[in-house]
Formats: sequence, structure tokens, C-alpha cells
Amino acid sequence: MHQDGSVQEGYFVAELTGVNTREGWPERMRLIVRRVKPSRRHLKKLTTFEKETGWRYCVTATNISQMWGIPGSGHAQFLDVLHRSHAGVEDRVRTNKAMGPGNLPSASWEVNRGWMLAANLATDLDAWLRLLALHDIDDLADAEPDTLFRPLPPARRLADHARRHFLRIERTWPCAKAFTTCWHRLTALPAVT
Repeated sequence: MHQDGSVQEGYFVAELTGVNTREGWPERMRLIVRRVKPSRRHLKKLTTFEKETGWRYCVTATNISQMWGIPGSGHAQFLDVLHRSHAGVEDRVRTNKAMGPGNLPSASWEVNRGWMLAANLATDLDAWLRLLALHDIDDLADAEPDTLFRPLPPARRLADHARRHFLRIERTWPCAKAFTTCWHRLTALPAVT
């Protein structure tokens, strides 16, 4: 299933909880397995069994029996979608570490505390920028942080005239449309009062 609930062709989900006879396994733990045709990037990591059968298997262990107030949330398909959506959260954590929290610059607690504050602010700004201004720009909505901030024009394009500042953007610049769209969306937001 896709995260919107529609059927995803070529994906099969089943529950293997009753098949597990392992000693010491937690009582309420459930096993959910998903099988898919492997993509090219997965071919090198397939087990012997997966190579023989032609399917790639992903097993999830969970203790969720049913989420309170959500009908059908105990079904294996629902739990598979729930756990796959969490992979997006883990990907954001990975990319956010690239923005600074993964590289503490000093042995000093105070310096590292300031570094973490700045890195967390950058991470928040990155998330809000994507949410408010880049949500429908294909190349930038899910881009890595280094890709996202690479298209900013160089500082030499800043100009001053009559006590006003101008940012000159050449029309031939590949990211001109995305940058101006983002800029107009951000400046159109209401001021916080």
C-alpha cells in the first residue's frame, strides 16, 4: 500500500507472528514481512534465498497490536505503511546531522553547546523553507542540504543604489525560477505579531 491507502502493485504483506517459535521472544511482539521485486540497487545485497526466489523480503518486528481509536490499525498492511513512513523521519535525521550536529568542533562544552544551537536553528530553517516555499519544486523539495544551498547566487550579485539593496539574478542562471519563486513565497508570508 501507498501511504495514502491506495494499493501498490507488486508489493505483498503478510504477518508471520504465529510462525515464530523462537525461545525468549517477547510475548506481544509481531512479525510483519513485505516482499517486493528487487530493484537494481538491491541486487548486490540479496541473500541466497532472495536470489533463488526472485523476491526481496523486509521483516519488521513491532509490538503494536492496534492504535487507540484508529480502526484497522492492527492490520499487517497498515503497520507496514506506518513503519515505512518512519524511514522518512530517519532520513531527515541523517540529513540534519550533515548540517552540523554530527561534527562537534571542540572539546569545550560551551563551544559545542553553541554549535548545537546554531545547527538546530539551521535544521529548523531548512525544514520550514522546504515546507513553506519548496514543497512543489521537484528538484529541491527533497534535496540534500548541500544541494539545496548550492544554488544560492554568489554575493557579488548584491548591489546598492540610493540606499537600497538589490539582488541581481541573471536569467540564464539555472535556478533563477526556483529561487525567485521561493523568495516571493517567503516575502508574501504575513508578519508575525
